[in-house]
Amino acid sequence: MKPLPKIFIADSISSKGIELLRADGLFEVIVKTGLQEPALIEALEGCEALIVRSQTKVTAAVIEASPSLRIIGRAGVGIDNVHLEAATARGIVVMNAPGGNTISTAEHALSLLLCTARMIPQAHASMKIGKWDRKKFEGAQVHGKTLAILGMGRIGSEVARRAVAFGMRVLVYDPYLSTSKARSLQIEVVDQLHELLPRADFITVHMPLTEETKHMIGRRELSFLKPGVRLINCARGGLIDEEALVEGLSSGLIAGAALDVFEVEPLPQSSPLTQLENLILTPHLGASTIEAQEMVGIEIAESVRLALLKGEIRNALNIPNIDEKTLEILGPWIELAGRLGQFLAHLGPKRTEKISICYSGRIAEHDMSTVSRSFLTGFLEHIHGPEVNAVNVSSFLKQAGLQVTESRKSEAGDFMDLLEISIEAGGEKSSIGATFYGSKPRIVTVNNRFVEGHPNGVLLLLENKDQPGIVGDLGSLFGKSHLNIANMSLSRNETLGTALILMNLDSLPPATLLEQLRADENILWVEVIHFL
Repeated sequence: MKPLPKIFIADSISSKGIELLRADGLFEVIVKTGLQEPALIEALEGCEALIVRSQTKVTAAVIEASPSLRIIGRAGVGIDNVHLEAATARGIVVMNAPGGNTISTAEHALSLLLCTARMIPQAHASMKIGKWDRKKFEGAQVHGKTLAILGMGRIGSEVARRAVAFGMRVLVYDPYLSTSKARSLQIEVVDQLHELLPRADFITVHMPLTEETKHMIGRRELSFLKPGVRLINCARGGLIDEEALVEGLSSGLIAGAALDVFEVEPLPQSSPLTQLENLILTPHLGASTIEAQEMVGIEIAESVRLALLKGEIRNALNIPNIDEKTLEILGPWIELAGRLGQFLAHLGPKRTEKISICYSGRIAEHDMSTVSRSFLTGFLEHIHGPEVNAVNVSSFLKQAGLQVTESRKSEAGDFMDLLEISIEAGGEKSSIGATFYGSKPRIVTVNNRFVEGHPNGVLLLLENKDQPGIVGDLGSLFGKSHLNIANMSLSRNETLGTALILMNLDSLPPATLLEQLRADENILWVEVIHFL
């Protein structure tokens, strides 16, 4: 008789999740917590699935020493304790449970908002030492006040719904939120952060931490804040510059703030954040509720169960397996589509509402859904961070209110195969076309103009007035910056109209050069895409 698949649970998860795995007798479920690397390696012998929370470290050594392991499930959102690259190299699917903590984190953000408004922790501490100081703790009501939400993903949307119920006016900064989604939430979208900040009485951040969002509220943004504003961060440490926050709280510009996440965790006792009376601190408690932990336990148990029984992969954080024959045909297109997603995320209109994907030529005969998912993953990853993957991208599409259409053509014009993608928002539209020359991928159109570029490394795209001498001036500027042009393609719409220039560069252009280009009245816009 064939032995039952073994599932090893290395951290404490909801008992209901464990019951779900044991209910039908299809698995051997082993629960042992608190194991260090050597003991964990020994315990995983013969196990096909491993479930952890945040305590157990699933190192590369653990993965390499566990040849039977097929699935690693993280009961929660982050995967800092799982060596993702090693798991991917071994073909192990790594999945998480991203939806279980949404409500708990949103509620915690609202709790901290109310605490900053009414100084509840400070008043409690004062009474504990025998004081009765009502005047000192006079607060502010939230009804009628303006809440600015930076980032409208799952958690930001739940915060918005609750804030509206409190009678607050909700403003949102999210360059990628569709107009229809904003309308359904009864919120107002503000395009520029510096225009939103002066209008806010309360600010809460709910964005992933990326190069684009790190220190999105820093010293520069302090000058835009309304005096007496209150700030909340339950998302990621680093979205708010902690040094700038200390300055704002110390000066009185910021009336109060509350942090649940920090740039360094655990928060060092020596941190100046611990010395501020108008700052409320909690130790990363956003998902720390009985209900949230129960939900993530059930969610990850169900995901592991389906993966083992049916091969159905939910919330995978690495690339799902496809058979060797399909991978041989579609693999290069999958990689290319992901890069085109990164490209259009930089180039296109921010509040995208429609995405159109068209396959022409021989590739139109294949099931290209994996390629489409790769494009969408690359596109949305720029917006939502590395949490997006080829499996859970559909839920992010729904969340963002995006409409995606896929079409096919038997003929590809001048090419054997052609992948064309366009994104639209209101009256704005951006597009890109790409193909393969032999085994080499090429960008062949941008915004319906014929160009030729390589979708790798550093790519600079700019549009300029079509006037004599501009290309020469660009060459001189790049030479002075010691920046080498590996490839350059130029396309214009009409004589003395506008010209589109596409360059592959050997390195990233310095910020000073980009500032100089954008300040030139003959250059209409400049974008740099760095393919990683």
